[in-house]
Amino acid sequence: MIIVVGLILAFILILIFSNRAMRHCRWRAQGMGDDGKRDFRCMACGARTTTSDGNPPRVCLRPDAPPGH
Repeated sequence: MIIVVGLILAFILILIFSNRAMRHCRWRAQGMGDDGKRDFRCMACGARTTTSDGNPPRVCLRPDAPPGH
């Protein structure tokens, strides 16, 4: 019974804290740029970007994405 309650709680927390704007984004590293920055490409929409910290973008870069997402 405790396991079931724990699973339900975990599911609810995932729903609350998941970023809906990034739900469809699937960023994949494409290599390093000349200046040491990492290049990323979204497998869902094809958007491309470069980040300086080596982590995937935290915002959606789709051309039709609403502002602020």
